[in-house]
Amino acid sequence: MIEIKNIIPAEGEPDINRLLAAFKRKPVDRVPNFEILIEDQHVEKILGKYAGNTLSYGGDPAKGANAEAGRPMYPDDFIDLCCIIGQDALLFDGGLWTPFKAQDKNGNWVPAYSRSVRTREEFESLKLESEEHINSTVRYVREYKEAIKRRGKKIGVSALYGCIIQTLYEFVVGMNDFMMMVYEDRELVEEMLETSTVHFVNLTKALVKEGVDFIFPADDVAFKTGLFIPPKLFKEIWVPRMARIFEPAVNAGIPVMFHSDGKVDDVVEDLINMGLDCLNPLDPYGVDYRDYKKRYGSRLCLSGNIDVEFPLGNGNPEDVDADVKAHMEVLKPGYGYVATCSHSIVNYIPHENYIAYINAIHKYGKY
Repeated sequence: MIEIKNIIPAEGEPDINRLLAAFKRKPVDRVPNFEILIEDQHVEKILGKYAGNTLSYGGDPAKGANAEAGRPMYPDDFIDLCCIIGQDALLFDGGLWTPFKAQDKNGNWVPAYSRSVRTREEFESLKLESEEHINSTVRYVREYKEAIKRRGKKIGVSALYGCIIQTLYEFVVGMNDFMMMVYEDRELVEEMLETSTVHFVNLTKALVKEGVDFIFPADDVAFKTGLFIPPKLFKEIWVPRMARIFEPAVNAGIPVMFHSDGKVDDVVEDLINMGLDCLNPLDPYGVDYRDYKKRYGSRLCLSGNIDVEFPLGNGNPEDVDADVKAHMEVLKPGYGYVATCSHSIVNYIPHENYIAYINAIHKYGKY
């Protein structure tokens, strides 16, 4: 029986160089642990006060640091959290969704989340707040970096962004209508994707200029059996555009991490050719991590696959410990592994399981 009281401190302070070395499959002292999102109830229990979730101070985590949330987590709270759990970098929502705005019935410009765009005219009625959004993201990068410097820490900074397709099917058009539109009005789909791509290319350029330690584009493009869109068509409309979003960082020698849920086999080689360093989250419902280690472990850092449903959500601390150990045995050799869950540390995960998860990473992750 594993007794859960507190998080056991990791050996070695949080250090961005550890994470960046793992991205490049270079020797590290321990496997880094790094999450896209830790939800607010876990953060509150660790810090002893409300501090929001790790993507934003408040609001709906699925929508990130939107108008409702106001801003990302305050830097000192995030630094404190990283020091307790041994995480090497701060990650905030730098703009997951293309900042399209639509006018409501009162004439106010609000996020275009109504899933109502069906025609070119409706798309052209939207407003893109690109410059404002990029300036806001850069301001928060600067705020985080200044706080880290003030406190004498080696923690890194990155931003999560880049959902060129998911913005459309999740918020602007809606899933069913978007998938029909891909076939019935491909020209409009490509125009919408291009608008998002230009915005996110400019955001990458701004992040590189501001000195982020790595970039983290994301776009959920698959379900558990494969890509949403047939591979040939997907490679035509998505791959070249995401490659352009990567390009400013790749050219500057800044590592690239990418996230998509689902079975992404059909696009992994493309991502490698685009300059990808670390693939996340190895969705356990579509990806066999043992297979991915054999196929891609010499060319990619792998991140994720500890299932948020079981063992984290519905198991017990012993189940969590055993699962982390099993992943370490396969993914740890060769250094190219970042311990991460399959989605997010959501509030429905029992807190004792989250503590067991961190402790197991620190226990089994030593080299």
